Amino acid sequence: MIDAGISASTIRKFLKDMDISMQTIMGVLITHNHTDHIRGLEVLIRKNNLPAFTTTKIWESILTPQKKISHGCIREINLQQKFHLAGFDIEAFPVCHDAPETIGFHICAGDKKITIATDLGYICETSAPYIKEANLLVIESNYDEEMLVNGGYPHYLKARIKSDHGHLGNHQTSDFLADVINDNLSHICLAHLSKNNNTPEKALQTLQQTLSERGINLNGQQQISILNRNIPTEMIRLIE
Repeated sequence: MIDAGISASTIRKFLKDMDISMQTIMGVLITHNHTDHIRGLEVLIRKNNLPAFTTTKIWESILTPQKKISHGCIREINLQQKFHLAGFDIEAFPVCHDAPETIGFHICAGDKKITIATDLGYICETSAPYIKEANLLVIESNYDEEMLVNGGYPHYLKARIKSDHGHLGNHQTSDFLADVINDNLSHICLAHLSKNNNTPEKALQTLQQTLSERGINLNGQQQISILNRNIPTEMIRLIE
């Protein structure tokens, strides 16, 4: 499991709805310390005795007198060093976001590769290779630029979101995908859409328009999904 930004009870409910046993979850990978990524972490790992994996710097930012996590559940990992969990080879890589440290994950099983990259203001030289190698890519498309500019957020918050340590907008994500799309990339999942400054329709339309303007025809080779904020996405199978 990657992050636990909703309550532990909701996580358990969603897993049950998808016919996934909690006993099949072997650990939690944590990207950073913002509440929308760790809200259910403490209860989830305590009640299920799960190990949680992230960097020393991120652990230091999470662990407070108010958030008590058993030392036995804490696993420290190093950036860009592979570790093995539940049959997967996993590598954490740095991304640019306004937290003490933020990471993405590159997950390999055999010849299939999954990359998770959300909460990043721009795609740096370190993170780009991991994203380019993915067969299944989960990448944020956080805001529609026009909606953000014309919305009700205060100026400082708009500036923070648009900064290099904020979030990726629809056009940024779409331009990058148009640059790197290839036959090995079978699934594109647009994630972390803002509730107030984006819609699934705008994110998808921006990507489709950008690909069309570049003369890129997917021909059904890539499946594009928009990940819903509130309900689970249908299961995606890379290996039959």
